[in-house]
Amino acid sequence: MTEAATRRSMTTQQRRAIVVLSMAAVAAILLAVTAIAGGYRINLTPSEPLGLWRIIPLHRPAAVDDLLFICPPETAAMRAARVRGYLRSGSCPGGVAPLIKTVIAVAGQHVQIGVSVSVDGRGVSSSSLAIRDGKGRPLTPVPSGIVPPGYVFLHSAFPGSYDSRYFGPVPISGILGMAQEVFTYVP
Repeated sequence: MTEAATRRSMTTQQRRAIVVLSMAAVAAILLAVTAIAGGYRINLTPSEPLGLWRIIPLHRPAAVDDLLFICPPETAAMRAARVRGYLRSGSCPGGVAPLIKTVIAVAGQHVQIGVSVSVDGRGVSSSSLAIRDGKGRPLTPVPSGIVPPGYVFLHSAFPGSYDSRYFGPVPISGILGMAQEVFTYVP
């Protein structure tokens, strides 16, 4: 084989590789867009099992024990949480990822914050308050009170969870839908 033929052969191989890689990139982009449009999300936080989840539309008011995807409001507490690394980047206002949390109180219910949390006088399991985060920084719980109209109080049983114990009730306008496990695991 002559030197010119070797160069042409390598150029053909390179073109084929570029075509294959381009097709793979387009397929990956289409898959990602389809997954996001279909409500699929990947959870990488330990507050709920890791893995693939789906957002299911909620066609009724949020209720106690609903496991939700919800965009946190753009508040000072959420901005501070973002700076501390409690919130991941995502598509919600403020550039954060939706939270996956369980509703433990709805409008009109009384949430008591002490050593742990109680709702209308009933203790919430796995709700002990931490005074410091995993890096030793102080955590301040929100004051006790009645959940206002248009808001829900969120919780996660994961011991290090950043939830309404520390940022308070969140507006129902941020609810994206119910959180449904698709393919998850607990490490």
